This record gives sequence, structure tokens and C-alpha cells, in this order.
Amino acid sequence: MTSSVPAKKSAPKTKEKPLWEPSQKRIAEASITAFAREAITENGLKFNTWPEFWNWSVDSSPDFWYQVWKWAGIVGEPGGKILANPRAMPGAKWFPDASLNYAENLLAGMAKRGRQSDALIFRNEVGAKRRVSWQNLHDEASRVAQALRAAGVKPGDRVAAYLPHIPEAVTLMLGATAIGAVWSSCSPDFGVQGVIDRFGQIEPTVFITADGYVYNGGSFDSLEKARDIVAKLPSVKKVIVVSYLGQGNPAVIPGAVTLDDFIAPYWPGPIAYEQLPFDHPLYILYSSGTTGVPKCIVHGVGGTLLKQITEHRLHCDLKAGDTLYFFTTLGWMMWNWVVTALSGGATLMLFDGAPLAAGGRLIFDYCVEEGCTHLGLSAKFIDEIRKRGLTPIKTHDLSKVRVVLSTGSPLVPEGFDYVYDSIKRDVLLGSMSGGTDIAGCFVMCNPILPVWRGEIQTNCLGMRVEVYDEEGRPVPPGEKGELVCTQPFPSQPVGFWNDPGDAKYKAAYFEYFPGIWRHGDWCEVTPHGGMVIYGRSDAVLNPGGVRIGTAEIYRQVEQLEEVMESLVIGQTWPPGAMGDVRVVLFVRLREGLALDDALVSKIKQRIRANTTPRHVPAKVVQVPDIPRTKSNKIVELAVRNLVHGQAVKNVEALANPEALEYFRNRVELQD
Repeated sequence: MTSSVPAKKSAPKTKEKPLWEPSQKRIAEASITAFAREAITENGLKFNTWPEFWNWSVDSSPDFWYQVWKWAGIVGEPGGKILANPRAMPGAKWFPDASLNYAENLLAGMAKRGRQSDALIFRNEVGAKRRVSWQNLHDEASRVAQALRAAGVKPGDRVAAYLPHIPEAVTLMLGATAIGAVWSSCSPDFGVQGVIDRFGQIEPTVFITADGYVYNGGSFDSLEKARDIVAKLPSVKKVIVVSYLGQGNPAVIPGAVTLDDFIAPYWPGPIAYEQLPFDHPLYILYSSGTTGVPKCIVHGVGGTLLKQITEHRLHCDLKAGDTLYFFTTLGWMMWNWVVTALSGGATLMLFDGAPLAAGGRLIFDYCVEEGCTHLGLSAKFIDEIRKRGLTPIKTHDLSKVRVVLSTGSPLVPEGFDYVYDSIKRDVLLGSMSGGTDIAGCFVMCNPILPVWRGEIQTNCLGMRVEVYDEEGRPVPPGEKGELVCTQPFPSQPVGFWNDPGDAKYKAAYFEYFPGIWRHGDWCEVTPHGGMVIYGRSDAVLNPGGVRIGTAEIYRQVEQLEEVMESLVIGQTWPPGAMGDVRVVLFVRLREGLALDDALVSKIKQRIRANTTPRHVPAKVVQVPDIPRTKSNKIVELAVRNLVHGQAVKNVEALANPEALEYFRNRVELQD
């Protein structure tokens, strides 16, 4: 297997060089190389390059996904049919006769590592440390499964968790999914109404909370909020409290039992795993909910496992014995993505607290101490530590890190430069993009391909990703359009919870281009075969009828040393149905700075010089903070609604809802 590119897709002849290229040794040792060679041999294929192999993975997608099942050693019975109703989207059914269990497959990682090796390593920002062996993880999951069964939990019942990123969250999820329950979670920084907006729709039988959590050096009580949440969830029959901080009294929640007491009657032993259909609900995840009540997105057992294994082991080259850190909370799908890595025998590094604790250095300290091989950082985190001048390449021994992963928002080209200049030079930088909607990625990294500045390396295997114009026609490389997926894939949602006839589900993804998944990202394919994401297509600016991705402006503005962060919207101007759109840019400046005419001019000049006159904002306005979701994504649509006098329907979805007030009734936008 080679990474060579056929002539029809070859890069233009220029002096441009990639930021990183894999060595021949690394290509030879990559799991994706071994998998491809096995697939080529077993399927009688006659090629040996990456583009041809990717084409096979989508042209013969049932064969590809069955090959993943076999190669990964998925525990379960695949059945006799791989794909039913293959042309229906939605409507195709993967592995319709299969039976398997998610928790069983994750705990199968123990056989690859040994019972006493580390499955989980935990830190929080105030100094707590714990290690959980594979044996202990299995034993505690066994006790949880027994206790839940004894409490009457049945396959399909919902278990809702309101927990920080602690080992018990993994143990409880494994115990619940082992018996076929459906797991759903929120992080404890969500307010009461934000949790009700989510869990209230799915009617959980069991509610789990911790006594508190830590953030920015402080500890916060969770029990009083949990009490108020449970009072509004009449479906809940059992409340379990995890003692994490050792503070507060669980008795404030009527009928609550501590986790220790809940599992006390049960001894560890073999787990009686429920064998479930491929599409049996596993997780319920939630859309951000910044424009209304969150959508409850149901993901199935088999599709989640198969897709995430492909991403971990093939695209990220995560192997047994590797150590994975990715900053996340239980309110972001990256938590669900990370835990699946147990199936391959990886050790997970968990962290509870603020990502920028100790100025961002704490994460790198943790990675050095534990020999992290796969370091997951958000694009926002990378940008923030770049602006703070951190240079881990000089201060930390990151010799064991082979892969740096980035997601959450587009990683700008300067972010690529920073990783290679200031974190590590010989490393695969894996920018990736997908989302809660598919519990995985459409485009991401590839350990046998070069990394080009500002580009996500490749389409995911098995995902026929294309870029369409507004008329539903494919556009050539270098032209911007909508990210679409034009054929079925296993991790499509089972559906939305409580959505008769799949009406909301179909409207969300298949209404714009009938029969084709439209994801809602504005992007372009590069001459190298990679992809650049310019932001959400519903937030695309349209001044004078020219569509502009918001990331094109952010990239320019946030390179200025005066600007810490920015948010851009299109404002209808003049007001009224016939108004055009003008670009309005909000900026958060370095502490102590004030926006003046000289800085406004500097901002506009940089944008004009590096983009087009259409990108230049008509108004530049200073704000002290930028509103964001709890997974750290800025909320352009909520600000746009506010500027236009429309309601922001769900402020509970925001990490800092008070920041919205900085955008309301701004006099600068009245002329």
C-alpha cells in the first residue's frame, strides 16, 4: 500500500511543500497499510495506492465495512447480509441480521493489554490522581450491570448521566450498555433548564449525578441542581450519586443512593452481555440547541462501534498500548468517541477541569507524565495557547506523541504552523471534521499521507463525501460549496427520539438535497485531495449575493496581536425584507486595549489584503466576551438573531449566556 496519487488527482507543480510527510517506515508500520493489504488480498483487488483504495471503500462499501468488522475482531455475529435497501438514504439498513454488544467490545480491549495494565488514567486540575486497571474496569462494570438489572432496567431504557469527566462515568456507561440500556449524558456545568431540555425529552429511568465538579481552581456543588432536575423528570425511578469531591449530602435528593451502596450487594464476575441488533439504540446525543430545544440524536450500537473503530485504528493509527488524551466533557460527542478507543486496547487519559488551567501548561505536563501518544486539542485551545506564547516544544518532552488531533472548529493555517513550530515537528497533525450528527467524522487524518498547511488530509474511508453547489451539482476542487455524503454509511443516526415518521430527521439532513446527506458545512476540496472547512453553511455571509465562509474572516482577524477572538455575522441592511446583507465583525481585544479608528483600519486592511473587498466588514464592534456553547463553539446564529431583534430560544445551551447582552441594541449597528 502506497500513498501515491494518480495523475488525475495529482497536486500542481509548484515549490509548495507539505508541513509533514510520513517516513517509509511509518507508512509500512501503519495499521491502515496492514488493513489495506489484507483487504486487497482477500477481495482480489488489483491496485496499491491510497486513492484507489478509498474509491474501493465507497464503490464497494458493503465489502469494506464487512472487512472492518473482520479485521477489527468485533465480538458478535455479523449475520448473512451486510446492507439492505442500499439505495435508500435514509432507509438503508446495515447488518440487518447482526447481534453484538458495545460494552463487550470495549472490554475486549483487556485481552490486548493484560488485566493489570492501565485502562484509565485520571487527573483533575486541583491535583487528584487515579489509575484504573482493565481488571478493575471490568469488575466495576460487572457490578453496575448487575445492580441496574436488579433495579429493573431493561434493554432500551434510558440511563441519564450528569457527570464530570471521571472514571465512574466510563464504568457506569459500560454497565448500562452491557445490559442494553441507552446512555445519554450532560456535563455538570449545564444549568437545570438545559438538562431538562435534553433529558426531559427522553424520559430516563435512571439518573446519575456526582456530588460536584472542579473548574478554574474551584469546586462546585452539583447536588442542589440535580435535586431540581430530578423533580422535573417523573420517569426517573432510581437516582445514583457518585462521591467525587466528598462534599454535600446526597440525601438532599429524595430517594437517592450512593454508587457505592448501589453496587455493594454484587460481586464482580462474568458479565451477561445483552446481544443486540446493529441498530439498537446505544447513545442519545444532542444538537447544540442554540436556536431551539436540542434535537435528540439516536445512535446505534453497531454503527457507532464500526465507524469509530475505523477512525481510531485506521485514520489515527491508534494501537494497543497507545495512550489517548482528548479534552472533552460528557456534554460533547468527543467523550463518546474517545471511550470507544478502549476496544483496541488503548489507555484513556481523563481530565476534569479547565483546559487552560495553569495557562494551558497542565495538559502538557499530564501528557509528559503519562507518555501520551495521541494528543487531542480543540482548534480554539491551539489558537489560545498560540496567542499566549506557549512553546511546549521547548518546555516539554513530547517525544512519545505521534499524533496531534484537532476538532471543534476549523483549524486555520496559522494553527498548523504553530503545532509544527511550537508543539512538535515530527508529528501527524490530524485536523478532523464531522459531528454529533454522525458520532464521527466525514474528513480526517491519514498516517500515510502528507499534511498540507490548512488542509484536512482526506475523506474518511467508506464515506462518499462530495461538495455540491446550491443546485445539487458537484463542484471541482478549489470551488466552495456544501459538504454532502451521497451514499449510506453505518453511523447515520437510527433517528431522532420521539420523531414520528422520521419527519424531523429527514428535514434536518435530507430535505435540502433529497436522498443525499447535507451536513451544513461550507467547504472546498483542495488540489491535494484534502478539504478546507470554512464554517457552517447556515452562518455563511452573503453580501451582494457572494457567499463567504466565516472562517475566512476569522483567519485574518485573529492573526492580529491585538485581537484575542472574533465573531462575524451578516446583518440585513437597510432593515427590511428587501435589504442586502452587510458584514459585521465583533472583536474581543487583549486586556486593556480599546478599539479605535486606527485599529479598525488595521483590521479592515488586513482582511482586504488577504481576501476580497466583499469580506471587509462594514462595522467593527468591540465586545468584552464572545458567547459559546459548552463544547466551546461560538454561536454566530444566536448573535445574528439577537442583532435582528429575534429571540435566542435556548440560552441554557451556552457556557456563558451573559455574553449575549454585549450584542443587544448596539448603537453602532443602527446606522
